[in-house]
Amino acid sequence: MENMKYFEETKQILDKSRFFFIVATNMDGKYTYINSHYAKEFYSINNSFVGKPYQISMHPDDIKTCEEVSAKCFGAPDELFPATIRKHDGNGGYIITQWEYKAIFDEENKPAGIFCLGYNITKYEEEKKQLNYAEAEILKKSAILKNIAFQQSHLIRAPLTNIMGLVDILDKMEVDNNINNICKMILESSNKLDKVIRDIVDLTYK
Repeated sequence: MENMKYFEETKQILDKSRFFFIVATNMDGKYTYINSHYAKEFYSINNSFVGKPYQISMHPDDIKTCEEVSAKCFGAPDELFPATIRKHDGNGGYIITQWEYKAIFDEENKPAGIFCLGYNITKYEEEKKQLNYAEAEILKKSAILKNIAFQQSHLIRAPLTNIMGLVDILDKMEVDNNINNICKMILESSNKLDKVIRDIVDLTYK
């Protein structure tokens, strides 16, 4: 009795909600109630849901989800159970909806149906996909940068170190002033290049 009372009160409060969907189905899986927002949102599917099977509004692959969640409701009557359901948008596509299901019991405390409160999360899901894609791209580019840093640190610096070593050897040999000046310029440029590579590697791994 209390269960039915709360359901009726909720219907009155949210019957004209602009954000929330409210529906109820009987034990045969047919609509017994829909609020105005649900009726308006899915008018293109059917202009009179009451008395129709609940499957007409949803993606065929989500029917099993609906059945499983409904069974949980009767197994734990005091609890609410979540379900994400795709609904026909009337244009050949689907919108994504998030619901909470609760079992309804009649005055004799016998199972009477399922009460569902839901809302449209399509925009949220699209933004989540975009965010996931952006994060994946960041990870991908980060891996590329680390690979470049590794190459600079190991593959490029190895021959650079050899050049610096050879210049150091030449510097200790008896050569004319012209060769000596060239060696000093090569060593100075090598040191600058080595510092640039070190800075890039340090920045990449910060």
